[in-house]
Amino acid sequence: MIVVSEMERSRHFYETILDQKVIADFGENITFQGDFALHLKSHFSTLINKKDIETGGNDFELYFEFDEIEQINTRLKMAGTTFVHEMCEQPWHQKVLRIYDPDNHIIEIGESMEYLSYRLSKKGKSPEEISKMTLMPVEFVCEGISKFSNQKSH
Repeated sequence: MIVVSEMERSRHFYETILDQKVIADFGENITFQGDFALHLKSHFSTLINKKDIETGGNDFELYFEFDEIEQINTRLKMAGTTFVHEMCEQPWHQKVLRIYDPDNHIIEIGESMEYLSYRLSKKGKSPEEISKMTLMPVEFVCEGISKFSNQKSH
């Protein structure tokens, strides 16, 4: 759970920009599929004896996966999102980007490791080469390649 200053603004960001699905809405607290939740700062403060709540400390991040990371990158830019850093490739070749949500929480968005395996295979890399590059087991790499090869062929 993260604390937000304006529920509607944050809900819109997570639902519309990051494609998260609400499974429970309690007004000052909403839960998304996967049990990630937002809690309204003014209400949450009362639950912790009105202790100060500060955001934007760059001390943690939420992680989401999008296999077509270029598309979400474009959507974030069109929405005027503030980037911690632009899309880049990690040492294990996964494409990631980091942004700030409306309350300055860091959000990391990366392609799934399964999709990474598929993407690298499309560049001519063998499962063994991909395994060495990504540090993922060969079986995992093969499953990812198969999963996305089957999806792309339909």
